[in-house]
Amino acid sequence: MATATHSSTSKSARKSATTSRSKTTSKKTAAGQKDAIQLLKADHREVEKLFGQFDKAKGDERRMRLCHKICMEFLVHAQIEEEIFYPACRDAMNDDDLVNEAVVEHQAAKDLISEIKGMDPADEMFAARMQVLEEQIEHHVKEEESELFPKAKKTDLDMKALGERLAARKKELMAERKGDGMEMH
Repeated sequence: MATATHSSTSKSARKSATTSRSKTTSKKTAAGQKDAIQLLKADHREVEKLFGQFDKAKGDERRMRLCHKICMEFLVHAQIEEEIFYPACRDAMNDDDLVNEAVVEHQAAKDLISEIKGMDPADEMFAARMQVLEEQIEHHVKEEESELFPKAKKTDLDMKALGERLAARKKELMAERKGDGMEMH
């Protein structure tokens, strides 16, 4: 009987410890929420990773899946920047030129994505358009991370609050995009 009580107590102690750990972990997760710039940089790294996979991909089906993922990630990223981050930066910084240039760069990439959407991966221009899209996005990321983000950090913007708004909107948009299938051809 003593063994049964010990076993029961151990299970209870383990359950309590697990519950405690879960509560602690959820507190850390909430406290560890990315600020706006961390979130946007994480998006940049994700798209870079996807382009790397696309560059190495074999087979039209795999290339098309990666193309779809790259386009979806970029379009969601661009939308949250344009809806939330850029207006906040425009209000906080005295540099409309940086924000305007970023918006124009987004539009150029969106125009190229519109062309890519109607293509088949076997099309001789598909890979070329994807390469140009990658180069446009690399250029945009470099400027954002070396110019816009450092200036935004120097303002009194609440980057944590902005990060929360960006994350919430991104979650909504990703759910919408996954639901619409965003057919690519």
